[in-house]
Amino acid sequence: MGATGQVGWELHRCLSSLGQIYVANRNRIDLTKPDSIRNVIRELKPNVILNAAAYTAVDNAEKESQLAHTVNAIAPGILAEESHRLNTLLIHYSTDYVFQGEHASPYTEQDIVNPMGEYGKSKLAGEQAIQAVGGRYLILRTAWVYGLRGKNFLLTMQRLAKERSEIKVVNDQIGAPTWSRMIAQATTQILAQLHSPLYQDNIEGLSGIYHLTCAGQTNWYEFAKAIIAYAEKQPHILPITTADYPTPAQRPAYSVLSNVKLTQTLGITLPDWERALALCLA
Repeated sequence: MGATGQVGWELHRCLSSLGQIYVANRNRIDLTKPDSIRNVIRELKPNVILNAAAYTAVDNAEKESQLAHTVNAIAPGILAEESHRLNTLLIHYSTDYVFQGEHASPYTEQDIVNPMGEYGKSKLAGEQAIQAVGGRYLILRTAWVYGLRGKNFLLTMQRLAKERSEIKVVNDQIGAPTWSRMIAQATTQILAQLHSPLYQDNIEGLSGIYHLTCAGQTNWYEFAKAIIAYAEKQPHILPITTADYPTPAQRPAYSVLSNVKLTQTLGITLPDWERALALCLA
């Protein structure tokens, strides 16, 4: 699910070496209709279900909370039920926005969740729905996702660099920019390992939440400067505070995720965000 999104598009290309891929796009499956989800899963009987689909319009979610909840909470629960019925693995992507952002050090999977907006609340409800079903599942929390497709901060900055001589960017929200291809490549590594003799008999024992982001941390202002450094035009980047740029939804001031569990359990580590950005734009 979510094949045309940033992560889904990359997944389709990275996973092809592991087996036959079936893409359930919006024309094939409607995440707002439970029967649509069930019918497709029961028809295909997949060995692995990957859900990269989500309602990601953070600000719009404040006024479309029911739609966000339907896509981000109810649909993952149904996927979990169908996955459990087939005794197959479900991989679902979640977000750093399940945290309030009051930490000063990276959040672990054991830290208390307390989302600030409807988007984060809907994604947390999706996590909880999957966990309530149980079985074989991985919930991969990622953050500040960007890529060369879709709508994201990288593409916005590249567009604004062509249009403006000055760009104002918030400098008091801290996170870890994560290239969508890195998420897809890491997911491919995870799947390859879980289906190896070393892990395949203990997938249910490994089920749970894992944080999956690029290493390091920065703020939106510094991230913008790093992007603009690769642009043909070099507009002035002006730092502003969150208070200077009010939005319908509140964002966590600090949402860096610790990837220690993923590294210790599966030996997977993503590169530093600056290195990943350089690779993306090369």
